[in-house]
Amino acid sequence: MSQLSIPINYIPLLDIHQNELAIKLIKECFQQNLSTALKLHRTTGPLFVLQGMGINDDLNGVERAVTFPIKDLGDKKAEVVHSLAKWKRLTLATQQIKPGYGIYTDMNAIRADEELDNIHSLYVDQWDWERVILPEQRNIDYLKQTVKSIYKAMLRTEFNVCEQYTMLDPILANDIFFIHSEELRQMYPDKSPKERENLIAKEKGSVFIIGIGDKLGDGMPHDLRAPDYDDWTTPGENGLNGLNGDLLVWNSILNQALELSSMGIRVDKKALVHQLDITGKQERLNLYFHKKLMNDELPLSIGGGIGQSRLCMLLLHKAHIGEVQASIWPEDMRKQCEELGFSLI
Repeated sequence: MSQLSIPINYIPLLDIHQNELAIKLIKECFQQNLSTALKLHRTTGPLFVLQGMGINDDLNGVERAVTFPIKDLGDKKAEVVHSLAKWKRLTLATQQIKPGYGIYTDMNAIRADEELDNIHSLYVDQWDWERVILPEQRNIDYLKQTVKSIYKAMLRTEFNVCEQYTMLDPILANDIFFIHSEELRQMYPDKSPKERENLIAKEKGSVFIIGIGDKLGDGMPHDLRAPDYDDWTTPGENGLNGLNGDLLVWNSILNQALELSSMGIRVDKKALVHQLDITGKQERLNLYFHKKLMNDELPLSIGGGIGQSRLCMLLLHKAHIGEVQASIWPEDMRKQCEELGFSLI
């Protein structure tokens, strides 16, 4: 069911024309900062891939992909991508990218099962990126170093936007705080994962929660993750598993944590087999992508996705993601927003 959070005393700071120009500025500025920080070059990504090859991502395992038949391929099914995590790794191999370098692309997706609210839309737009790494870089320190580089790119983008639009004040914390999901659970054992995220994000401003997918001390994962792209079972530090995580910031307008990025060091052969085994997905080893990985035809990599519209709504102090992207919304939600003094695109 769709839900709308009602922000208190919310007034949009930019008019419709300023809004569009500011969105353009953020997208141009951030992708330049990101590509420079991580040594990425832009590549063209697909909107859809063939079904049954193991290239599309199933995210947390329950979302249905939007599918359609292709007439000229004998009605073979194509799927609109959920993300490009595995496609990017294939592309790194195809383009023979060297360690220390990588790619980024615009990822556009349709998530028909999304529950619509202020930060969730049917339409998802991300900067999807992937970088080749060496075996010795498959560790938590390298993950943190990469997160810091991405966060600095966000800070530089925010500085440029606030210089251009002086009615906007900086809201990002100067530094990002790291914590493992098990450490966070132990801090707030009586809270749900989302409640824990809100508490730590409000306290720290910006936080990266490590270890998303594996079971925690209470037998439950912080959140679900597909078993065949992020490595969430390899031990990181202090005996805690996971070489992946989520980057969240505190959104004071909505009074909640806002996830801007999900990323991680990707599975090697050992982690892939283990994670497919514990999730009962061993049959995926027969798929195209998984065979490539098991045959050492894909490089080791780190990668993730960064929400374009979410970064825009945060930096432009928006109360609803529909203020910075065009999508379909329930009519009652549109009317409520109009009554509150702002419109959804």
